[in-house]
Amino acid sequence: MSFRLRAVRTFALLVGFHLLGVVLLSAIAVLDWLLVTHLFTARAAGFEGMLLTISVLLATAILRGLFAFLRAGRLGPVSHGVEVTPQDQPELWGQIQAAAEVAGQQPPHEVFLVAEVNAGVAEQSRLLGLLPGRRRMLLGLPLLGGLTVPQLRAVLAHEFGHYGSLDTRLAAVTMRGRTALLHTVEVFQKGSTRFHRAIGILYVGYARMFLRTSQSVARRQELAADRTAALHAGRDATAAALRALPVLEAAYTHYWETYATMGRSSGALPPEGEVHGGFHRLLAARTGERLALLSSGQRPPRPHRYDSHPPMAERIALIEKLPADGRPDGATDEPTALTLLRDPDGVFAALEAHTLSQEAARLPRMSWDDLVMGRAIADAEEWSLPLRVAVARALHASTQEEGSTAGKVTADAELPALEGILDAFDRGLLWTAVADRMPKPHQAARLTGASARNFIRPRVFDGLAGMVHLRLTESGHAKPDIAWSGQPGLILPESWEKGMDDAIDAAVADTPDTAPLRALLIGSHCVSA
Repeated sequence: MSFRLRAVRTFALLVGFHLLGVVLLSAIAVLDWLLVTHLFTARAAGFEGMLLTISVLLATAILRGLFAFLRAGRLGPVSHGVEVTPQDQPELWGQIQAAAEVAGQQPPHEVFLVAEVNAGVAEQSRLLGLLPGRRRMLLGLPLLGGLTVPQLRAVLAHEFGHYGSLDTRLAAVTMRGRTALLHTVEVFQKGSTRFHRAIGILYVGYARMFLRTSQSVARRQELAADRTAALHAGRDATAAALRALPVLEAAYTHYWETYATMGRSSGALPPEGEVHGGFHRLLAARTGERLALLSSGQRPPRPHRYDSHPPMAERIALIEKLPADGRPDGATDEPTALTLLRDPDGVFAALEAHTLSQEAARLPRMSWDDLVMGRAIADAEEWSLPLRVAVARALHASTQEEGSTAGKVTADAELPALEGILDAFDRGLLWTAVADRMPKPHQAARLTGASARNFIRPRVFDGLAGMVHLRLTESGHAKPDIAWSGQPGLILPESWEKGMDDAIDAAVADTPDTAPLRALLIGSHCVSA
């Protein structure tokens, strides 16, 4: 079957989805008429009344579905984005208008900047996508920070290419229809009555048939949109943009988990505008290879069975088969698309106002260095607490009968300092008493001998490292390092950077030797009074 015939068939099914409700209402009306005029008897009046009631409830559910048709694709408010007008951001709007023009489309009526690695054009289509309507573009600020201007052109042209009549006019109708139809099905699936959900089964079944039938048309439209992007931005820039998208998604996830939420333990936020704005600092500090490491080993998301997007590798391969156009990929010597914005810091601050909850917005602001220091102290306290409690219990048990006061030692009791822990190790308590009191999962409770020591040794190591970090921060010898190109943490004195791991390894060996660690403490003048 040719592509045009597939598009015509898909269009007919879309029209049929509209007519399904009319056909069902007509059938119910005919049955009710026959029931009242020809089958009604006094003996079966109660039974017939029940049937009439059921038919009315079914008709009500269908009418609700028909009303959903009219609302399908309606654009609601955008509470998580910042609206920008051509007057606010003329350079960005110029790129958007140029991309719409190359796809033969009208530019959007409104543009919102959001905190997502994504871009999209939503249309308030009418009659389940048969008629076009008002358009809105959502454009992710992280995307602007990670793509060059030529690569952004490719993304914009692709989004408008979805609505272009690239192979046949009916293909664009199909794309609008798929979106609006899914909205209608969601309305039925969330029905408030059994009758509503029962009618929804018919619509869901019809929708699945439509999505299966229209999938080839939708996928071809996606590939045609890629060709439009290559025509507008260049073959190499388009392929580079597609390669960059999964890398940027992984980088943004890493940024959010590692940096943006760093102040959770301190109950604080990064400086104003930096909750989202810090991401472009991470991108600027890392090479393409280091960014790619964040997404290496990750499996691509499993596609939805009705996904209209072909696999990314297939899309890139098809683009690279296009004739060379002499235009570079924009990966070097090109500014990021963030330079298109006027006052980007103000935009990031405005985005925070739209995305942070009221409770979060009231949190105090801290510098990145203060956030790093607060997180490092919280981590060090968490690492060291189990070891300090275990040593305290072991010391009590060594002087009193087991089960008297030893069991009463808690994290709230007076716990030993670093020197007290090293003294306990020198007394030979590490593997005879402390290790047994370190928390461990149930599966490891029966380990003995070397197996037990090897299992608990990393936890003792982390506990000592936490104590060292706390001592160095208290004495001012450790400095915070935001490390946009690596992992945020502490910068330790040179002697500690070189010798700390070996010194702690010696302290937690089968025969503990605390001398190297004590020497570092004395050498750094960090011994407490």
